[in-house]
This record gives sequence, C-alpha cells and structure tokens, in this order.
Amino acid sequence: MLDNAHARQVIAKSVDPVALTLVKMKITPDAVTWAGAIGNLIISVTLLAHGHFLLGGLLILLLSVTDLLDGTMARLLGKQSPWGAFLDSTLDRISDASLICAVIYFYAQVDTQTAKQAMIAGLVALVMGQLTSYARARAEGLGVDCKVGIAERAERSIILLTGILVTGLGIDILSTCLWLLAAVTTITVGQRIWHVRKLLTS
Repeated sequence: MLDNAHARQVIAKSVDPVALTLVKMKITPDAVTWAGAIGNLIISVTLLAHGHFLLGGLLILLLSVTDLLDGTMARLLGKQSPWGAFLDSTLDRISDASLICAVIYFYAQVDTQTAKQAMIAGLVALVMGQLTSYARARAEGLGVDCKVGIAERAERSIILLTGILVTGLGIDILSTCLWLLAAVTTITVGQRIWHVRKLLTS
C-alpha cells in the first residue's frame, strides 16, 4: 500500500522549506488543512462538475501538497496532536467525496448509456470509499488494527486523479477508472470485514 507512515515521512521532508516558511508566517497547520479541503470543494464544484478535467485535475494535484504540509508544519512546531489527526482525516473524507460527487454530477448531465453506468460506478465508489475509512475507524475503536486492503486512500486517489487527468487530455478513461475504483474499494471493505471478524472471533 502506498499510504503508509514511512513513505509520508520521507516525502514530507522534501516540503520542509515550504512548511517552515508558512510557520514563520504564523500560519497554523489547521489553517492549511482547512485550505486544502475548501480548495478541493471549490475545484470540484467549479471545474470538475462541468467537465474541465485537465485544469481541475492539475489543480487538485497541486493542492494535494497540503496533505503533507499540515503534518510537516505540526512536526516542526512540535504540535502533533490527536485533534490535528482527527481534523485531517475528517476533512480528507469531505475532499474525497467532493471529487467523486463532482464527476457523478458531470455524468448526470450526459444522456448516454455509458454516462449512466459511470454514475452507478461513481455511487458505488463513493459509498464503499467512505465504508473503507469507517471500517478501519470502527475496528480501531474496538482495539483492532485494521490497516489492510488493496486500496488505501493513496491508491484510490491515484486511480481517480489518473482518470480525471487522462480524460482531460482527450482520452476518455474516467468511466473505466470509476469502475476500477468501485471494484477495489468494495474488495477493500470485504478484506477489512474479514480481517476484523477473524481477530474478534478467534
């Protein structure tokens, strides 16, 4: 899985100079977290929902650096806290959902069979993506580690963003990526349910 603590720490070091600059400007990690989520919402509503996939995808890619900046800033300030982790995870769910909802809205304006199927795939991906995160949170609330499954947030983001960017370049693979996203998130939910069941019933 791509979304692991060690990988994030290694990459985060490359944004240390930017994070340090923001700290010196008295900008808080929470503010950066909020800015990232609000930026995702704005891009989703104004660009992705209306089919401006290339520009929207590039801006989302650029904005993804906030996922690293807030944590790096908290580390530099020595203020890493459960609250920061909670806020980051909660707003991540909002950001992820906004992208998929924007794509679903776009396809809702297109009267083709492919578009209708893409909407179904998007809805499945939306629900299962949220369940993926919920299953882990609920398991950890019961004292069970649940970092299992083929599609953590990083993998899901790569699949969706690849579909958005490539489609923006004129090669329509977004509907295919939505089906792939629906499949891997569904599998991941199943893997987590099975994993927790084994640990709690053994």
